[in-house]
Amino acid sequence: MNNQRNLRKRPEKVSNVENNEKICPECESSNFSYDALTHEVTCKRCGTVIEENYIANGSGLGVYGPEDAGKIQHGAPSTPAIHDGGISTDIDGANRNISRKDWAKWYRLRKWNRKIRISGARQRSLAFALTEIDRKSSLLSLPRSVRERASLIYRKALDEKLIRGRTIDGVVSASIFIACREHNIPRTLDEIAEVSSSTRRDIGRVERFLTRKLNIKLAPTSPNDYIPRFASELEMSGEFESKAIQIINESRKEGLTVGKGPSGLAAAALYIASLLLGDRKSQKRIAEVAGVTEVTVRNRYREISECLDLGVAV
Repeated sequence: MNNQRNLRKRPEKVSNVENNEKICPECESSNFSYDALTHEVTCKRCGTVIEENYIANGSGLGVYGPEDAGKIQHGAPSTPAIHDGGISTDIDGANRNISRKDWAKWYRLRKWNRKIRISGARQRSLAFALTEIDRKSSLLSLPRSVRERASLIYRKALDEKLIRGRTIDGVVSASIFIACREHNIPRTLDEIAEVSSSTRRDIGRVERFLTRKLNIKLAPTSPNDYIPRFASELEMSGEFESKAIQIINESRKEGLTVGKGPSGLAAAALYIASLLLGDRKSQKRIAEVAGVTEVTVRNRYREISECLDLGVAV
């Protein structure tokens, strides 16, 4: 009996940050912290990394404020880009692992599930509008943060009954335009009108109406926001971008940007940068990328060159 007791192995200690069972080899402290980004356990006293690739046992829900404390997350998070928040149940359309005699029953269940998810005219209208926001955002290569913000703007307009008398397409396009400006991702009205059935004038009118009624404050669009995208489409390096931004900043000090379209100023700055750095781009090509006319590029180019005395031919 004694031999059996002696042969037993002593259980190994399990690394557990919460119970502080490990001891720091440097300072012998047992006060540790866990970094969710790097998955490292470090000593709070001396900063020694105790364990790497640590697997934390928890709900996996990020706590961003007091309202999130105590919540447990199962599945994907909710999103305003889907009419029901994306938290409803969706029955898969495949008939895997289902006997043939039960196909009709599952077909009826799927049909009723779709009807329950979208019930009423308001839900159908919202579902269609959010689908259009997602489609137009994809065509414009916009990130998910912009799509969700545009969805929130549309939901607020719907709750405030601001859509009555206006087309869904116009309000959707205006919401995307507002979201782009809030996230400093410039898209012109012409670009949004290209993926919409509404005109540039209609989108601008609805955008002004929504910003006024929803009390949305938008900062003026800077020409510097357009330069990286235009330069990328023109296959211009970072040196040209930096030079164009420098030209815009100097023009702003001289008051040349007041009352001028930001896309036209960005196009002219890139054209001047191409002349100064010895890799000239045609005004026609730059105007096509910027969505402005060659006359606009030429006029802004002359104004900036004459005022700043950059040493380029006018």
